[in-house]
Amino acid sequence: MFENGIVKLLGEVKRRGLGNVRLFVDDARLLIAALPEASLTRAFILFPDPWPKLRHHKRRIVSTATLDALAEALRDGAELRLATDDRDYLRWMLERATAHPAFEWLAQRPSHWRERSADWPQTRYELKALAAGRKPAFLRLRRRPRRLS
Repeated sequence: MFENGIVKLLGEVKRRGLGNVRLFVDDARLLIAALPEASLTRAFILFPDPWPKLRHHKRRIVSTATLDALAEALRDGAELRLATDDRDYLRWMLERATAHPAFEWLAQRPSHWRERSADWPQTRYELKALAAGRKPAFLRLRRRPRRLS
């Protein structure tokens, strides 16, 4: 948990007088698993920690288990958006997300994943990546319709 970030966010919430913000200061996967089925229209995982060492890959939030949980929580046609500036993690994300039966990748040409569209929030991690000369990737996936039984 990044306490300084939480304190900064709470200060911003207070400064803006926001009453509709809730914080969950634990592993996001716990929250995702608790969400009702088909309750989300969009979900973002923006610049997650890439855990670059092979022995730490099990800690990566973009995993088959997380995608399974998000597939349950997202409505049919909902979007899952992923962003990273780490080439290895990009490959990892693409391998798992495009192989997942509940999701289809929406990119039709390179500009669709090389440029952040206006309706994506910009993060400080994106700004740091750009300042360091790293090019972020922005992946849009759609929740496929559930099969009727």
